[in-house]
Amino acid sequence: MPPHRPLSDASDPATDWHAQELLLMREVMKLVGRSLAPAFVLREMLHLMSELLGLNRGRMVLADDAVPGQPRTASVRHAYGLTAHEAARGVFRWGEGITGRVLASGLPAIVQDVDAEPLFLFRTVARAELPPQTVAYLALPIEINGATVGVLACHRIRSRQRHLNDDLAVLRLLATLAGQLLQLEQLVAEQARQLEAHNAVLSRALDTHTARYGLIGRSPALLQALGELERVSQSQATVLLLGESGTGKELFARAVHLASGRHAQPFIKVNCSAIPETLFESELFGHERGAFTGAHSARPGWFEQANGGTIFLDEIGELPLAMQSKLLRTLQEGTLVRLGGQREVRIDVRLVAATNRDLAREVQAGRFRQDLFYRLNVIPIRLPSLRERREDVRALALHFVSRANQAHQRNVYLAPDSLARLEAHDWPGNIRELGNLIERLVLLADHPGITAAALERFMPEAWTPLALPEPPPAQPTPAGQVRDYQSSRSHSPQTLQSALLRHLGNQSQAAQSLGLTLRQFSYRLRKAGLR
Repeated sequence: MPPHRPLSDASDPATDWHAQELLLMREVMKLVGRSLAPAFVLREMLHLMSELLGLNRGRMVLADDAVPGQPRTASVRHAYGLTAHEAARGVFRWGEGITGRVLASGLPAIVQDVDAEPLFLFRTVARAELPPQTVAYLALPIEINGATVGVLACHRIRSRQRHLNDDLAVLRLLATLAGQLLQLEQLVAEQARQLEAHNAVLSRALDTHTARYGLIGRSPALLQALGELERVSQSQATVLLLGESGTGKELFARAVHLASGRHAQPFIKVNCSAIPETLFESELFGHERGAFTGAHSARPGWFEQANGGTIFLDEIGELPLAMQSKLLRTLQEGTLVRLGGQREVRIDVRLVAATNRDLAREVQAGRFRQDLFYRLNVIPIRLPSLRERREDVRALALHFVSRANQAHQRNVYLAPDSLARLEAHDWPGNIRELGNLIERLVLLADHPGITAAALERFMPEAWTPLALPEPPPAQPTPAGQVRDYQSSRSHSPQTLQSALLRHLGNQSQAAQSLGLTLRQFSYRLRKAGLR
């Protein structure tokens, strides 16, 4: 910036005030174009006000950070013509003195004579330090989004050739510009905080030791299950995955496949609870042309399609007794016969099965074949529930957030206190429940940063099953028999809902308590409009 000549004497009629105003605004805008740092621009603005227009001892009084239980205050942050000691004294409460009144009211204040104004405090500059002439004081509010956040103020010799209204017009422009610069600083700071928080989340996500095969976590319970999985992966033995619903059985089954010598061959997954009872044989073992009405061509079943690889039978406890014997034969002999067919088809398939039922108890109740149970229970691996591996909740939550952000083009991140809140929850629905909650949160969150308070409205409500009546226990089915036919209206909606609540939303356990299969229970839920 070129050197400025000293301010002309106030009585000098030759001063071109309009030119001085244009020069001031031009120089200020140059500063803005050179740097968006408000501190530098505002200090130079106060300097130019003094040098070019004679508006001396300019200061920016800006609001301090709020302290709970303490009155609001504002302090001199930028000044020109004040010593460091004088600026340090410039602290005002809302409503205190002229500056405080501008802060409280948001209205400009014009003091024609500071000596005649009882509210003028002389806090920053003692009267003895001011010129002997009559001194005026001008203070204008600095606003951001309609809220007063500070004051632009200066001293002015009253007896000047320049009109007071001209000074006020320039100060209004400068106060508006100051507000815009401060607002820009806030926006940049907020974006920087969000980026820092997001980077911290990414750093924590990278820092977590993600287990192999897509299984996330490093808790002892998970590592134990993984160790058992890897020790048996190269064998051909059947693996039975046990544990609650939602613990990631499909991922474990795929991990068994990937860790084995069959990893380049097909991996077929079958949900036994989703197959209608009349279609089980056709779906698992295939059918020949004309085997039943609508069978216009032959079709290989899931076992044939998995030949050379691995087949995963999820919810194997839902298999009808009639199908259990056929499955046992296929596993023992390595052959199958398609529905409507005559010849045996040889297959080489490794079986991984999963259930959240206690199959030993099902055998005792006559709902599961004992010989098939022993054939499946070669390598049982129990998968830990999420409440048994709380130290993995953080890594899982970050993984789900990253996946949901990518899928839905969002930029949501979890604050540390929200991660702690997730860790404290019991998660009766396990990993599936956590993943669903995170996706719901990413889609519905009002702000990118999710704090514990913002998370609370997405958390599942506490279950209150104690007041619900217990239904009579289901009668066991004698061994070798199938369940009696029951009407789809055999259980009222209230009974179905009560069973769900008692078992914390676990449909398999709720169905078992009512003597139903999971497929029958799900069908009744749909008929009752409960899902």
